[in-house]
Amino acid sequence: MRGMVENGKLVKRKPVLAMSVLLVIVAGCLGAPLIANHDPAGFYLEALNQPPNREFYFGTDSLGRDLFSVMFYGGRISLGIGILAAVIMAILGVIYGCVSGTANDKIDSVMMRIMEFCGSIPSILMMLILTAVVPAANMISMSVMIGITGWFSLARMVRSEIRQIRHSEYVLYARATGGGFFYVMVHHLVPNCLPAVMFAMLSNVSMAITMESTLSFLGLGLPPDQLSWGSMLSLANRALIRNTWWVIVIPGLFLVVTLLCITDIGNYIQREVGQRKG
Repeated sequence: MRGMVENGKLVKRKPVLAMSVLLVIVAGCLGAPLIANHDPAGFYLEALNQPPNREFYFGTDSLGRDLFSVMFYGGRISLGIGILAAVIMAILGVIYGCVSGTANDKIDSVMMRIMEFCGSIPSILMMLILTAVVPAANMISMSVMIGITGWFSLARMVRSEIRQIRHSEYVLYARATGGGFFYVMVHHLVPNCLPAVMFAMLSNVSMAITMESTLSFLGLGLPPDQLSWGSMLSLANRALIRNTWWVIVIPGLFLVVTLLCITDIGNYIQREVGQRKG
């Protein structure tokens, strides 16, 4: 009976609602061709700034685009940027953190100073400079730029984890038996900090989606032909002037709900990792 109660408590702690809502949003984005009732790239000039109705479920924007179709097609780009950027951050952060964590004190100190200097520069400032020099032409270039400017905190976290286990018996044994750096990293170092890396990756997905939306809102994001939630929010200033609330509220609601779901799932992973360490 006690085990059932504990299991019941465990189920209650799981972010079931967040996972369900996120699953629905992701499924809708992946199945966009099946559920979209209009061409997302089509301009319906006879239906400019239409409020939500039976034909246009989420209404239309100032360009005459169907927001319902654009929402799910754009979600593919936004989620794709978030995931790809998070993967890039994870690769850079894990490698740099492992090198710094296993290096001698002098090299580690130099690498930490470099990381602290780069991390002290606001990511949005680095992105503004990058996009001014090399404009983001597509989802991949945007993901790469976000990824190479946002991995510093993950590297610091990985380095801290590695410093605690670098003199463990299994790590020393692997080195003594001829295991190279990448062998030790893949088979012994990374698995021990994998839960923390997973939590950081989820947080970075949210950060990357937010960054893309912010840049698009400022007019420095993806080109107009690249549909995303951020590019939809770039029309917010016009919507405020014309009082077309649905152009702001609906994309903003999708964005906020997605970020909240990802954050809730990430917090759950963090709690579970903390309990296991405790």
